[in-house]
Formats: sequence, C-alpha cells, structure tokens
Amino acid sequence: MSSLPLEPAQSCPAQGLKGEVSVPGDKSISHRSLMFGTLALGDTEIRGLLTGEDVMATAEAMRRLGAVIERDGDDFRVSGVGVGGLQEPALPLDMGNSGTSTRLILGMLATHDLTAVVFGDASLNKRPMARVTDPLSQFGARFMARLGGRLPLAVQGTADAMPVRYVSPMASAQVKSAVLLAGLNAPGETTLIEPTPTRDHTERMLRGFGASVTSEASNEGLAITLTGQPELRATPVIVPGDPSSAAFLAVAGTIVPGSALTITNVMQNEHRTGLFQSLVDMGADLALVNPREVAGETVADVQVQSSSLKGCLIPADRAPSQIDEYPILSVAAAVASGTTRMEGLEELRVKESDRLAGIIDMLGAAGVVTRSGEDWLEIDGLGGPVPGGGLVETQLDHRRAMSTLILGMVAEKGMGVDDRNCILTSFPTFVTLFNDLGADIA
Repeated sequence: MSSLPLEPAQSCPAQGLKGEVSVPGDKSISHRSLMFGTLALGDTEIRGLLTGEDVMATAEAMRRLGAVIERDGDDFRVSGVGVGGLQEPALPLDMGNSGTSTRLILGMLATHDLTAVVFGDASLNKRPMARVTDPLSQFGARFMARLGGRLPLAVQGTADAMPVRYVSPMASAQVKSAVLLAGLNAPGETTLIEPTPTRDHTERMLRGFGASVTSEASNEGLAITLTGQPELRATPVIVPGDPSSAAFLAVAGTIVPGSALTITNVMQNEHRTGLFQSLVDMGADLALVNPREVAGETVADVQVQSSSLKGCLIPADRAPSQIDEYPILSVAAAVASGTTRMEGLEELRVKESDRLAGIIDMLGAAGVVTRSGEDWLEIDGLGGPVPGGGLVETQLDHRRAMSTLILGMVAEKGMGVDDRNCILTSFPTFVTLFNDLGADIA
C-alpha cells in the first residue's frame, strides 16, 4: 500500500525497558472481521480493529465488493451484503503487503459470479498464490496469474460452485481459510483436511457468525467441514491484542538488561503462542496472568523480565504456532548462551520475503554465526550483547525491520534498517511505543 520513500532507522543499546503496555489488535482477527462482516447480513460492530496498512487495504477491498464500512473513533461498522451478494469490483483490488488477506479474498471471490483483478506491492507480487488457486479451481473458478502463480492475478468466479473435499499438502491456515470461504457460497458440505492443526480463527469466527463448521480427527489429519450457503448474521467483534506484535515486546523485555514489562490483553489461542513457549524453554522469566475470555478467544496479560537465556532445540511441530515469530525468536537466540536449532522452517521461504534467508542476513550483519539448510537454522548465541553495526535491507518485510531494531538494543554498535515505513503494515506505533518504554530508536 505504502508508496512512502525509504526512511532509515537506527536502534542503539538500551537498558531497563519498563512499563505496562498494550499492543495493536490482532491482524488475523481484524482481516476476518471485515470479511465476515461483509458476508453477513446486518451491521457488524468491530472494536479494537488494527488500523495498519494491511487491514485498511482489506477494508477498501470489501468496500469495492459492496460493503459499507464506517469508522467512529476507534470503532468500525460493517454493513454486509450476505453470502452470495458480492458485487463485481469496478477497480482492481490493491491488497498492499498482506498475503493473508489476499489468499482469503481469493476464496471469497472464487464462488461468486464476478471477475476481479488482485494485486499488491512489490513484495506481495512475488509471493506464490498457487497454493490457494489450485484448490479453489476445484470449485469451478478460473485464475490467470503471472509465471509461478504470482500477482497481479485475475479471477473469474463461478456461478455454479460445487463443494469440494481437499486434502492440503501443507499446514497452512491461509489455504484452509481460502477453501472454507469459497465453500460458504457452494451448496452441500466442503471439507478440508490439514496434516497438522493450524490457527483456527476462521472456524471460530464462522461459528460466531452462524455457520456450521465441524472439526474431526481422521486418518488423513484434521478434517474441517463447513455446510455451505448459510445465512451469516452480523455479530459484534472485539479484537484482542496481536500475539505476533506482543512477541517483539516479550523478547525485548527478556533480553534487554534491567527490563520488566507487562503486555496486556494478548490473545492466547493455542495455535498462536509457540513463541512464548519457546522463550520459556530457553529460560525466560515469562508468566501469563489474568486469563479471560474475549469474543470467543482466550486472552491474558504477559509479564516478562530480563533473563539469562540458553540455546535449545525448537521442534518442527511448534512451527505452525510461531511461524511469523522466527525473526524475533532468532534475536533471542543470538544473545543466548550456546546453540539454538530451529526445525520445520520451510514455510519461511514463501513469506513477505524469503524470511529464512532474511534472518541469516540480519544476524550476519550483527556478527552472529549461523548454519542452515532448506528447513532448519542453527544460531550460535553469544551469551550477551552482539557486535552489531550492520545495516539491514528490509525488502518490505515488517517483521525483519522490527526484529533488527530490537537486535540493535542488545548490540554494542547498534543496528540499522534501510526503511522503517514497512512497519506501518502491522504495528504503526512500534517506534513510539518502544521509545516511550526507554529504547533509543532514531
């Protein structure tokens, strides 16, 4: 979305990050609340919506598909068109930097009788979409994409959708969600089978809006079945704090000397909290307090204090629950004592950039030794501050940018990034928030 010029930033060594802080609303819930509100009848009230560029791109796309979306202070209202009611957009849909909303919206479009063009920024246009267009084609939709199944992409939705049964070759909540969204406007039952359970926000929220969605273990994996053509009903949504954003504060509070942070109202969905468990495995002083239910999701306050971390094995079966957190987890590993080995990282190759390569470049710029394969990474921790002094190219990857700036807080010479504007996609208040806590990001 952003066409702002590059704006470099430098993070210097820090001491004693202290305070109580909240993080922006969860990006996954924010995207879905706008989409499901569009597919529901009536007015969906949303509190705590993330207002980063990615989510605002989703809001604009929903408007072009017929929804009326209004903002009143921090609250949003979505007047939906109902399942089957999407209108053909007069203009292409610009999805900015968000792979999640792009893949989900392709599912929405696939079973509506319309033609649409979808594109994104330079980073998103490099990301493969065949992982969703292949199963969506089974509903009867047609796609025309660039070489490698990449954006810009044209979709011709089908007027005669048929339900499908799809066995996903990968553990991907985006693939699962795209198939379920397509199944909403197909008669009968659509079933997706995933080899490993992934984040279940789509299933939870669809049930909240009135759809029938079941999950059952099978010999092939977890089978999620949706009954098509429901009448979704508008329902209020309260967006909890984003655990992916909280991860940056949790790691900073653990590795910056003299720190003590409380991060409030953080979602604790079991498919999203692998980072917190990994920090505990490494010896972090981290506790979850005041657990409670908010809009169908468990939330809690996360308390962290500076700790002496030790390298350990981060198993492959934890990857789905922390897939977006490996860049910042690698920062913790860099200052831990001993070697940390992370396995099951193949999904990082197809994020906003090749995130595995990006992690290696970031740590190398800070003087940290790594070894890697196609789906694993070993980091030799220094047991304290890293040399630092490097400048990292973000390549429009907001998580690489934020991770680098936190690495600079424990680097003798600090760390720099070539552009901090990409952070606006998910955590617009990142720099101000950390500086208010005692960091030095210039």
